[in-house]
Amino acid sequence: MIFRTSIKLTILLLALALIFGRLGFWQLQRKAEKQAMFDQFLNAPVMSVEEALDRDQLFAKVRAAGAFDANRHILLDNQILDGRVGVHVLTPFRLQDGRTILVNRGWLPLPPDRSTLPRIVTDPRQRSVEGRLNRLPSQGPRVGEADVLDTTGWPQLVTYFDLNPAEKALGSKLEPWQIQLDSDQDGGFAGRQWKAAVMEPKVHGAYAVQWFGLMSAAIVIWAVLGFRRPATATGNAEGKDL
Repeated sequence: MIFRTSIKLTILLLALALIFGRLGFWQLQRKAEKQAMFDQFLNAPVMSVEEALDRDQLFAKVRAAGAFDANRHILLDNQILDGRVGVHVLTPFRLQDGRTILVNRGWLPLPPDRSTLPRIVTDPRQRSVEGRLNRLPSQGPRVGEADVLDTTGWPQLVTYFDLNPAEKALGSKLEPWQIQLDSDQDGGFAGRQWKAAVMEPKVHGAYAVQWFGLMSAAIVIWAVLGFRRPATATGNAEGKDL
C-alpha cells in the first residue's frame, strides 16, 4: 500500500474537517456558557424586587408587593407546552414604589384559528407575588411587520414582544424585566416550570459530539481515499505488451 492523494481532495476534506472542528468547539463554548447560566439560576439570591431591579440581578428570587392591572394583558403567541401552541400571559403589576413590571403568569391554550382569546380573570387588590426576575421575552428572528397594539380592546395578542409599543398601549413606563410567577403562586396558569434557558447545556454537548464526529469522518475519508494499492508485476508486464 502506498499513500498518494490529490491536492484538491486534500484541500476539500481538510477545509471540511476544520469547519466541523470549529463548530464543535463553538458548541462546547455554548455548553460552558449555558452551564454558567443554569448555575446562576440555581444559586440566585433572594431579595426584594426593588433591590433586584436596582442591581439588574438576573434570575433573582423576588417578592413584589403591589397590584395587578385587572383589565389589560399582553398575550405572547407561539408558546409551546406539551406539543400544544398557546400564549404566555403578561400582566402589568404596579409596585408600591410606583414602578410597573410585567408578570408572566404562565401558559394558556388558544384555538388554532385564533378566533377567540381567553378571558383573563385577575384580582386587582393589593397583594404580594413571588417569582424569578428575568429579561423580557427575546425578540429573535422575525418574519413580517411588527405587531400593532389596539388599545380599544384587551387582551392584546402579539407575535413578538416590543417594549416601546407596549408602554404606549398601556400608557405607562415598564421596567425592562419580567417576573416569572412561581408555580405555587395563585393567579397563574400552566407551564410555570421556569428554566434559565430553553436549551440545556447537555444539548450543546451532544451537538459538539456530532460535529467532532463529522470532523473525524472527513479525516478518515481523506486517509482511505489516499491509500492506493501498488500496481502488480503482472499488471506492469501486461501494460508493456500493450
